[in-house]
Amino acid sequence: MSHVLFVCLHNAGRSQISQALLERAAEGRHTASSAGSVADPDGHVHPEVVEVMREVGIDLAGRRPQRLTPALAQQADVVVTMGCGDACPFIPGKRYIDWELPDPKGQSVDAVRELREDIAHRIDELVAELDAS
Repeated sequence: MSHVLFVCLHNAGRSQISQALLERAAEGRHTASSAGSVADPDGHVHPEVVEVMREVGIDLAGRRPQRLTPALAQQADVVVTMGCGDACPFIPGKRYIDWELPDPKGQSVDAVRELREDIAHRIDELVAELDAS
């Protein structure tokens, strides 16, 4: 079983989508968490993200962004970064993958749907790879 940590800037969009889709796709074979390098724990998941995830039966309305901590990073076997640049952590001994994905904040629902589908495809590939290792 592998644990994947998804990291973006605010933990209110891309990383939340990724965590939820991996949890569903892995069906308990692997686990996931997400965090933001500058997340506001009093914030919320972007409304357009909540909307497009509900379309696929996943409710993110109750999730709150969390700031990346050394403890979260240490738990991960794989760290997937997305758009946090120099603010993303580097922890020796971890496998890193960088996904260049646009920030969904303020985007149209159609654009966020496209992002969700892009992430879903990447998640399917990642889960297959984790299953094989």
